[in-house]
Amino acid sequence: MSIRVVVADDQEQVRDGLSMLLAAESDLEVVALAADGVEAVEAVRRERPDVVVMDIRMPRMDGIEATRQITAEVEGGDADGVTTVLVLTTFDHDDALYGALRAGASGYMLKDAVPTRLGDAVRRVAAGGSWIDPGVAGKVIETLRETAPRDPSGLPSLQMLSPRELEVLTLMGDAPSNSDLAEQLFVSEATIKTHISRLLMKTGSSERAQLVALAYRTGLVQP
Repeated sequence: MSIRVVVADDQEQVRDGLSMLLAAESDLEVVALAADGVEAVEAVRRERPDVVVMDIRMPRMDGIEATRQITAEVEGGDADGVTTVLVLTTFDHDDALYGALRAGASGYMLKDAVPTRLGDAVRRVAAGGSWIDPGVAGKVIETLRETAPRDPSGLPSLQMLSPRELEVLTLMGDAPSNSDLAEQLFVSEATIKTHISRLLMKTGSSERAQLVALAYRTGLVQP
């Protein structure tokens, strides 16, 4: 089964170039192109793709808000079959990048790495994993950790998490496997991996154990 992809970028040549690169991969299918965030959100609602390759700086609605809307959980809705977002940026110091990761993107890559790594990155996030451009991975994680919001007492705040992400984090307190989590929540393991990927990005955590520790530190899970 092909991985279904939407490409969102405000430059027509870039959109077409990304589309051609993806179409050359036998397991990837471009189902829609979007010139801004508004079109990207509409395309996701219409096509239900596996991945959106998302530029950050676009007119009408930027990639951050589009990512937030695409990854938002609908209370009481079907949480399986989620669409993941891979953001693209020209500069590794682009502050908007961190906003996109906080909004729920599963990863990002620099545009100059696109020709050789795009297919791998799309496959990784489609499978529920995360992708951080190797050249700046350490800086990104450290920045996310340093800028993670905190409550008045100094503890990490969980306000940026969706209801489903909070549910997953709570269940992780008992350290179940991904398959156990999937069974409890009636979703696929890939969906669980996606939620954990977003939790890592939003909280600035670098590994699963840090998420479990966070659940206890914030009082979300009681010893």
